[in-house]
Amino acid sequence: MPALISAGIPFCFCVSLWSGSRRSNRKPALGTLKKRINQLIFNNMANLINLGSELLRICPTNSNKIEGSTNDGRSWSTRYSGSSNGAFYDLTSYGNEVIAITSKGVYGSINGGRSWSSRYTGSSCGDFQSISANGSELLATTSKGLYVSKNGGRSWSKRN
Repeated sequence: MPALISAGIPFCFCVSLWSGSRRSNRKPALGTLKKRINQLIFNNMANLINLGSELLRICPTNSNKIEGSTNDGRSWSTRYSGSSNGAFYDLTSYGNEVIAITSKGVYGSINGGRSWSSRYTGSSCGDFQSISANGSELLATTSKGLYVSKNGGRSWSKRN
């Protein structure tokens, strides 16, 4: 019987022939599938956002790094490297800010990802998984559902 795979936000479910199903809390919207013997693997690609004159991404080989490009992605330089904010999962542009979902919560940058400040580290929303800007709101998928912030990620309420 062939292995099955289904990818969707906020989870990527993988079923292998030998090990049952697995769930990843990493954002699966961008990525590639790789096949190992008797197993399918989902490989995340870097999240990429356009800040106008530059591109910003989570480093594809180290999720504790943010990289920037000023030449349409032909080369990348490290903007931020550190583990104090946790591993970066997702980025979105929000006005003149960049908002990040990390393993430790929600963080914001006002200087193109060179430094980050904590916005929300509470646990009542569950584990944050992905984020997007929708006008003046931020929408985030978490392990407990869809949440909305109207103040740049500083507080969150469940969206029904």
